[in-house]
Amino acid sequence: MAGRAPLDRPLVRAARPPGATRGVLNPRTVRVSFSALLRIRDDDGYVLFHIRNRPGSYGPPGGVYKYFPPAARLLDGLGFRQERFTSEAERARADLRGFLPGRSVRPFLTWFAGGAYREDATECLRRELEEELEEVGLPALAAEVPGLAFAHHRTLVEGPYNVPGRPYRQLRRFDVYDLVTTDGAAAWLWQRLIEAGAAPSTREVVRATEQEILHGRCGAALIAPHSAYLVGALRKRQSDLPPML
Repeated sequence: MAGRAPLDRPLVRAARPPGATRGVLNPRTVRVSFSALLRIRDDDGYVLFHIRNRPGSYGPPGGVYKYFPPAARLLDGLGFRQERFTSEAERARADLRGFLPGRSVRPFLTWFAGGAYREDATECLRRELEEELEEVGLPALAAEVPGLAFAHHRTLVEGPYNVPGRPYRQLRRFDVYDLVTTDGAAAWLWQRLIEAGAAPSTREVVRATEQEILHGRCGAALIAPHSAYLVGALRKRQSDLPPML
């Protein structure tokens, strides 16, 4: 299916985030979060959007895959419990972000790899980009999103590893895609996003260099640690910025 990471390209095992521990805190529970990220790159600059539920921080467009209603029964059978945030309750509905019994991780991975009853990367990125363009004050660009295509760049998998201060292990997958700009509409959108990131008046969008991403700050903007996966397979900073609950 279009947008899915090619099966002949191996997954990259991301380095364990600094501070993650090797021991087992609670082998019975694993937090899973599987996402697609969009890499908008211009030379050494990457376009990042303000993250609504992490005020003051910026990260790549994209977000967590959603599952479709026929998958609910299967996920219930695996003991999947969706992670709930009061501030994002409606938007987070059917997100593939939540908690599994440790014994269910392997069948969950098998189901996800098959692609049944869930978004593929194209569906996920189009939906997220439409929503986020509205949030960052660029709603006029959203009209071009339905026709966009994306090229797989890399897939990174973190974990399972223990999260400091949390009674569970964590397993996360990030599918990184580039915007295909072979047609005029996509090239126009790409150019508008590059310009928005460079414009001081556009406060909700920044253009961060590789060094700024790895450092974690672009001017007054904090850069979310997973933004480093736009650049490579290594995270330089320890913990993720906690969301508003």
